[in-house]
Amino acid sequence: MGRFAPSPTGAMHLGNARTALLAWLHSRALGGRHLLRFEDLDVGRVRPWAYDVTRRDLEWLGLDWDQEYIQKERQGLYVRAVSRLPTYPCTCTRKEVLAAVQASAGAPHHAEAVYPGTCRAGQADPARPAATRWAAPAETVCVTDTLTGETLCQSLPADVGDFVLRRNDGVYAYHLAVVVDDAESGVTDVLRGADLWTATPRQVALQRALGVPTPCYLHVPLMTDYRGERLAKRGGAPPVQALREGGQAPERVLSALARSLPWPEFQAVPDEVRAPDLLPLWRALLDRAPVRPT
Repeated sequence: MGRFAPSPTGAMHLGNARTALLAWLHSRALGGRHLLRFEDLDVGRVRPWAYDVTRRDLEWLGLDWDQEYIQKERQGLYVRAVSRLPTYPCTCTRKEVLAAVQASAGAPHHAEAVYPGTCRAGQADPARPAATRWAAPAETVCVTDTLTGETLCQSLPADVGDFVLRRNDGVYAYHLAVVVDDAESGVTDVLRGADLWTATPRQVALQRALGVPTPCYLHVPLMTDYRGERLAKRGGAPPVQALREGGQAPERVLSALARSLPWPEFQAVPDEVRAPDLLPLWRALLDRAPVRPT
């Protein structure tokens, strides 16, 4: 079982659509069910109209789904998951975390500052609203990507730290929510953008701590603009909605998305294709993948 999990913070752009296409191809190529999950826990960034626009865009592209979930309706699952983990309240601000990192180890050597565990021994300021951090175990977690064969190992104390499970405004964190949702929904294969690859070991660590299965992970290249920068809603990436409402043929859009992929199987697709036409190409790609999905 696979899934596509957009955030309804705006209209879906072409990069989102390409990932949606690949997630759909993977689910259907393996004969599995395909889920649509709206990741909308950060309600301040959600745009109510984006749910329906996303559904319409997916339907227009011919990417169907078997079941739909909305994260904000599943809060009880996250409450129960956090109650099963060793946690502690943290009142450190982001500025204080960065200052503590600088003081303890000089300039950060990681893409993100690794929380040094300041509040493990007591809250920095008990009068402030507290986030909930996981007291992560002192272990190293290794993950192998099914599509690329690349293995990534991270030491939880050195590379990740005690990360937040619930923010101080009550919003449950992405890493917790996706782990809980994937497990509860029976997701066996997670295809998503390569930008989430470095987050995978901490999610696997959570899965182990909660005693739930670890799915196969496949991380696909991000779509970039003419400057080589990733497409993003905040960067003004063109929305699929504009193409749909402007009379563009979905078959031509799918062809362009397929041809933009770096794999030779997709380079010679015709000018117009339907999503099912691309299934043999995805199966061929999986056949030569370093790790065979089950």
